Amino acid sequence: MTDQSKYGAESIVVLEGLEPVRKRPAMYIGSTSQVGVNHCLNEIVDNAIDEALAGFAHNIHVIVQANDYLTVFDDGRGIPVDIVPKYKTSALEIVMTKLHAGGKFNQGAYKISGGLHGVGASVVNALGEHVIVEVRRENKLYRQEYKRGKPLYQVKKVSDSLLHFPFKNGTAFSFIPDKEIFQETREINYSIFKKQIKERAYLVSNVDFKIKNEKINERISFFFDGGIISLLRDLNRNKKVLHDPIYIKKQVEDKEVEVAIQFNDSMSENMYSFVNVINTHEGGTHLTGFRIALTKSINSYAKKILSEKDLGEAFTGDDIKEGLSAIVYIKMPSTNLQFEGQTKTKLGNSEVQAIVQQAVGEYLDVFFEENPKVGKDILSKIFLAQRARLAAKAAKDAVLRKGALEGATLPGKLADCQEKDPALSELFIVEGDSAGGSAKQGRNRKFQAILPLRGKILNTERAYLDKVLGFKELKDLVIALGMGIGETVDYGKLRYHKIVIMTDADVDGEHIRTLILTFFFRHLPDIIQRGHLYIAQPPLFKVQSGKSVKYAYSDDERDALVKEITQAKQSSIIIQRYKGLGEMNPDQLWETTMNPENRVLKHVSNADSQETDRVFSMLMGDDVPPRKKFIVTHARLAKLDV
Repeated sequence: MTDQSKYGAESIVVLEGLEPVRKRPAMYIGSTSQVGVNHCLNEIVDNAIDEALAGFAHNIHVIVQANDYLTVFDDGRGIPVDIVPKYKTSALEIVMTKLHAGGKFNQGAYKISGGLHGVGASVVNALGEHVIVEVRRENKLYRQEYKRGKPLYQVKKVSDSLLHFPFKNGTAFSFIPDKEIFQETREINYSIFKKQIKERAYLVSNVDFKIKNEKINERISFFFDGGIISLLRDLNRNKKVLHDPIYIKKQVEDKEVEVAIQFNDSMSENMYSFVNVINTHEGGTHLTGFRIALTKSINSYAKKILSEKDLGEAFTGDDIKEGLSAIVYIKMPSTNLQFEGQTKTKLGNSEVQAIVQQAVGEYLDVFFEENPKVGKDILSKIFLAQRARLAAKAAKDAVLRKGALEGATLPGKLADCQEKDPALSELFIVEGDSAGGSAKQGRNRKFQAILPLRGKILNTERAYLDKVLGFKELKDLVIALGMGIGETVDYGKLRYHKIVIMTDADVDGEHIRTLILTFFFRHLPDIIQRGHLYIAQPPLFKVQSGKSVKYAYSDDERDALVKEITQAKQSSIIIQRYKGLGEMNPDQLWETTMNPENRVLKHVSNADSQETDRVFSMLMGDDVPPRKKFIVTHARLAKLDV
């Protein structure tokens, strides 16, 4: 028998204590990348928020320390430190070292909680290289430290705080992520963390959130008393709204439903859902119930005020999405929560769908009757969206009849690659025919395809799909990608898993790149979400001394090369500033920008959808004042190549 075929009792391994967490960390925090570091910090912040939701904490402070420690303070009741008779161990140590141990399993301790399995503190402890917890209760200070989840000593009463505890009561939790687990980085994504704290400050009214970042010497505070209506107004900042926020609140037994709705004149949707302050990015039953109720109520109202002739076909969910900003916020006992996974991104409680659907439906039916102007303004917006959808469908069907979007007829100017495996294939979207010619000659034909785009493409920020498909350059791009566009898009048919935007390193090139990014963000967002989009980084300078030729991708690199050549006593230096890709011959373009062994690519990601939506709306939309303000504010930061 081979070793692999032996399967007896000796093959069974029992992982004790926190060993399962260190063995399979991604099962508990989703990822060991920077996302996982943020998740760990959020788990501790959410424990503090649980105290606030229970009415005991009013201040939550977070410190991002210069030495990579992350510290959270709250002025709640403090984790209990007395001995649990069953285990003959301090409650604090049990919370920190045992999975599924904590007050969240006792409904009397926490009726509402952001946590789910009671593993937050213990998981972070397991994945921390060093952890310090201090508790202040009844004018006494207690402390325990841990190394990779194991206590360094028993919980003890101390006189001085190592963490400079600012409150008379509460819990202080300080940890440094373990570099054995978080090998990529143990720094948080600070911009995302600030956004998450701001969200929580909206959802947990009248709690003072403070962040101190020692690395960049920043202090920031968030305090809101307007709840989700304030958050909704923030979502619609710089957008023209059609009406005041519609606010719905209803208590159904032990569950509370809060919904805020406001339509604006944009073409995009801003939809946020929360359960006990946890942002459920993937939605769930609460969001499903909301969408069903909204669609049904709007169709019902349209039937009441319009004739059959004017009504036409019923509105779809896609018609109603356009320009919709909404927040669905559920509070419910933590003991009844059903999430998909510890990362808590999708609610699974089936009964919540019916509760939200009934609450929203009943309220909107009455609201539209009592506010006919708001109802008619919303209907006008939806009618426009419906007409655009039908026009787009007709335009797309016309293209499909010709077989174009199905890949039967690839664009003539596409120089396709020989490779048929999308995972190994690259598409370079190149600015202009001149650069396109160089790229076609310089590429590796086996796996690199080239699609030249002529001139500046359509600004698709506010363009409906029929207009997009009517623009030849964009239609060619959609055909080349192969997976269609709109409601019938099939990402399984994507022909290239690496899509590279390659434009000139000048103002026009940056504008064209922005237009292409706008198209992907507004019309093919999953290309970005799935990590397929990149930006090429062609060199800015060619630095030549005699027969030696080197390339610099920034002013600093150029200066360093010049210094290096000068120190080697070679005084003859020729510096060429590339204005466009067409200035490079095919060999140079391959060597500097397209060769996987030498090139530099920027990966396009969308970590903050709300902020990305705001920036695109501001920079590419019709409203001039916000864009002018942005340009004036940031003008001094611009580097002009005159």
